[in-house]
Amino acid sequence: MKRAAAALALASACAAAHALPTFVEVKAAHRPSDVTLVDRNGTPIQTVRVDKSVRRLAWTPLAEISPALRTAIVLSEDRRFWEHSGVDWQAAAASAWGNLWNTRTRGASTLTMQLAGLIDEGLARPGGGRSLGQKLGQAVTAARLERQWKKTEILEAYLNAVPFRGEIVGIDALAQTLFGKRPSGLDAHESAIAAALVRSPNAKPAEVGDRACGILVLQRLDCAGVRALAETSLARRGAMPLGEQIAPHFARASIDPAGASVQTSPIDARLQRFAVTTLRRHIAELAGRNVEDGAVVVLDNASGEVLAWVGSSGDLSGAAAVDGVLARRQPGSTLKPFVYALAFEERLITPATLIDDSPAQIATASGLYLPQNYDKSWHGFVSARTALGASLNVPAVRVGAMVGNDALLARLNALGLALPQSAGWYGASLALGSADVTLVGLTNAYRTLANGGRHSPVATALGTNAAPVRVVDPAAAYLVADILADDNARVRTFGWASPLATRGFAAVKTGTSKDMRDNWCLGFTDRYTIGVWVGNASGEAMHDVSGTSGAAPVWQAIVAYLHAGSPSKAPPRAAGVVVRHVAFDGQREPERDELFLAGSERTRVRATEEVARGARYGIASPRDGSIFAIDPDIPPTARPSSRQVPSSPSKVITFEGELGTWRLDGRAVGSGERLRWAPWPGRHRLELVAPSGETLQTVAFEVRGAGVRTDRAPR
Repeated sequence: MKRAAAALALASACAAAHALPTFVEVKAAHRPSDVTLVDRNGTPIQTVRVDKSVRRLAWTPLAEISPALRTAIVLSEDRRFWEHSGVDWQAAAASAWGNLWNTRTRGASTLTMQLAGLIDEGLARPGGGRSLGQKLGQAVTAARLERQWKKTEILEAYLNAVPFRGEIVGIDALAQTLFGKRPSGLDAHESAIAAALVRSPNAKPAEVGDRACGILVLQRLDCAGVRALAETSLARRGAMPLGEQIAPHFARASIDPAGASVQTSPIDARLQRFAVTTLRRHIAELAGRNVEDGAVVVLDNASGEVLAWVGSSGDLSGAAAVDGVLARRQPGSTLKPFVYALAFEERLITPATLIDDSPAQIATASGLYLPQNYDKSWHGFVSARTALGASLNVPAVRVGAMVGNDALLARLNALGLALPQSAGWYGASLALGSADVTLVGLTNAYRTLANGGRHSPVATALGTNAAPVRVVDPAAAYLVADILADDNARVRTFGWASPLATRGFAAVKTGTSKDMRDNWCLGFTDRYTIGVWVGNASGEAMHDVSGTSGAAPVWQAIVAYLHAGSPSKAPPRAAGVVVRHVAFDGQREPERDELFLAGSERTRVRATEEVARGARYGIASPRDGSIFAIDPDIPPTARPSSRQVPSSPSKVITFEGELGTWRLDGRAVGSGERLRWAPWPGRHRLELVAPSGETLQTVAFEVRGAGVRTDRAPR
């Protein structure tokens, strides 16, 4: 007796010396094994496991746990829970008497005593059972918990901390793992199975079913079917993902595993669900055409925040883990707008310029490149507006040759496409989308056009949008957007009733890569930029899928959803853009009001052989960034000075362009549409000035050759 009293006194002293955590502290210390990603409004969109040692989800308030479960747990573990003060002395006496006579009785450990062992490692049950001193310490701690905590807090903490089976800890993880639902939805049979697992976590399914049936009988409920439910639910343990699963690829790209258990994203949950559903439905419809994958990105034009990120078609795909938003693929004709924007910006063409759409042979390092149109036909001279709107290939290649591959590659990289190869590696086909790009990168490049040429990175977190940088001339961006929104311009290829037509303003472009492997649709409204890719993650070709039957229907559905209550409005005309009524030579196209950059406007457009050879507005030659080499074997004394023009054409550089005055390095050197200039080593700046005094264009070029004495260089 004295020894028991001494042990009790020692346990009391130890318990008193040990600081008991508050309910708030225990709740704050709860660490889920999974990170929950929520949308911009706090709605869960994805759960990602980061701790492989345990499966424990977010803390579940008692009000969100079904009454059936609360009743089953109390009946199974502590029937006098609402009455005792931490220790059930009546149950303890019954347990002691049973142990004395070696009969089976329920344990005397209350829910409060079990919780004491869960929150205090020193009171946890060791493998060989607790000693008398540990049991007494557990009882003292339970009594203190009852004095400092509410009964509801004790029950709530217990249900969030108790191990159920294997690695599963807490009622939320159990409910979702075994039954595929939240704790609030557990019925009487499911609750009885959960309560049975607390007592025997590793019992066989049949034993769990028998124990659950006993709990139901105590409640005077029918236990028919509970044994079968125990078998099926325990058999699928671990097979079902936990939590929301609508943005797995975005979560993988944005979640910080070492961060908070709840992380906020800029995703809009409702839009994300709509995009997932729309993409899956459309991919299912294309199943007969050998299509199983797709991806969607929606960006906010102003902030660059990701509003929707769908990386695959889910279980319709054979490679659902592959993120189609980040995978690099050939974009086809979706690069054409950037080719034309650069040509407009450099005043090489206007939207009214007639470009020859006829068979072309372009010499490359690997042989002749013969671009063809999608419909395998030729259309003769067409305006740049029609060529871009109808997505004609040969005119795009001709315009690409005007701007030059180096300039085009630099522009695409400035737009964030990060192309890994040199301009020479891609060749003339770069204008038709032969380079591999990501969907998110290409969508953000279109967002640059939507923002009048201002570029900034995509924001995958709220409030992280960077300051924009001017990449495209705003007037040139406006011309391209106007063409991409022009139903008349695209009718030659797409007809009138195509998925590219929308209720409000939308600038849109489709693209299909070589051998029908990838289909794209990119476009923007006044508030959003939407990118859609459809294809196969394996790279296998689709069967008879075009721009309007592949990605475009998904794009159109998302635009309609986003602007259901507020149609998109066209942007105001950019500064430097003027309107002129134009007529075309030979009535190649109907007369119309056309847009021009100020200074390049025309009222009549002719199709001449000079146009076919690439005559252009502004400076035709040299191109910006050109490098000329002087043969080092020619002695410097034999080279002409900058004021002399030799008779041999090989020893001069010819300036070509629109009628005007030529200024080299700030000094007038001549006038006319052509001017021959004897090259001099160094970097030079060439300007073409219109008769009105306006500078039409400025280019920089370099002449390289043998070294010369600077004291003898001409002024």
